[in-house]
Amino acid sequence: MSIKIRSYKEDDCKSILDIINYNILNSTALYDYKPRTLETQLEIFKDKLDKKFPIIVAEENNEVIGFGYYSEFRFREAYKFTVEHSVYAHPNHLGKGIGKLLLEELIILAKKQNLHTMIGVIDSENTGSIAFHEKFGFRQAGFIKDSGYKFDRWLHSVFMQLML
Repeated sequence: MSIKIRSYKEDDCKSILDIINYNILNSTALYDYKPRTLETQLEIFKDKLDKKFPIIVAEENNEVIGFGYYSEFRFREAYKFTVEHSVYAHPNHLGKGIGKLLLEELIILAKKQNLHTMIGVIDSENTGSIAFHEKFGFRQAGFIKDSGYKFDRWLHSVFMQLML
């Protein structure tokens, strides 16, 4: 069965939350410490949708196996043409090209919204994600040393930028 990319529905949130909480507990992909509740995640997504930002999911055999979205990079008005994105695949479905499909669609959607640039903030240890973004034309635009602390160590953030 093929992977289908579609718009998020509220019923998808539980599956998405499983992916998010796995990454919170097992990786530096998210700098959160504690798993999120369903109510918190629903509120986060409602805010993004209310602001007309897309949330998309990757689905296979009617199961959500990945998701992506973008939203404001910063909250000042002058940043309104810049967005920060996130793309995640379920850990049991890595290597299937889910991230590629999701990021391709997010770039298309951002261009349709006449956005100017897309930012990815990636933990510096995640060299796979950095290389993945480079394949799409993202370039390193900044490095912030000791920007986060998780798993008893300091983490560094790499800012990747794609001009749309």
